[in-house]
Amino acid sequence: MYGKGLSYKILYAVGLYIAALSAAFVPQSCSREGFVPQDGDLLFCIGCGSSMSEAITSSTSGSESVRYDHVAIFATVEGLPSVIEADTGSGVRVIDWEEFLSKAVTIGGKPGIDVMRIQEDIDIDAAIGRALGFRGQEYDWHYLPSNGRMYCSELVYESFLRRDGSHVFTAVPMSFRDKDGNIPEFWAELFSSLGMDVPEGEPGTNPNDMSKEKVLKTVHSYY
Repeated sequence: MYGKGLSYKILYAVGLYIAALSAAFVPQSCSREGFVPQDGDLLFCIGCGSSMSEAITSSTSGSESVRYDHVAIFATVEGLPSVIEADTGSGVRVIDWEEFLSKAVTIGGKPGIDVMRIQEDIDIDAAIGRALGFRGQEYDWHYLPSNGRMYCSELVYESFLRRDGSHVFTAVPMSFRDKDGNIPEFWAELFSSLGMDVPEGEPGTNPNDMSKEKVLKTVHSYY
């Protein structure tokens, strides 16, 4: 009986060990559980198929298969895991992490968030403080710099500075044209309603170009 009982215990222990090994080799992208971003991680959201999303990705993503239409900042705010973002409806706001994740992985039936981390020694707390300082600003439908409003990648651009005050990310002349050189209907109607010309060539940023900057490394994917 002793030997038989010991065998069962050994088999049970081996079973647990194999199960643990199996779990260790499950790719991170297969599950939400087990990973929480770090403060200052950037959350790049894959386009959800709305007219605005299609306009953004057609104008900025080129031929890549992954097309981002939004970027936000992960941060611990008042002790809670949160996201700071420039939202089209609410402007710059703080939203609960789980709420953000839930929306991002269900919108339009095209789930997806890539979590990217800055590979440079910058003051993350200061960056988060700057982002929180923009809270309450309206969403920048004009897509112009320094106008007291913020769009999503502009919030990231203005928040993340090096210790010498220079920007971590690069502003480039913006283009609102698709691969065929046309202005998508969404942009034409938007800027017409605002009584302004399409700000083609104005300095700015977008999630797709930002995601390609060498200072970033993908550390997790929620698919």
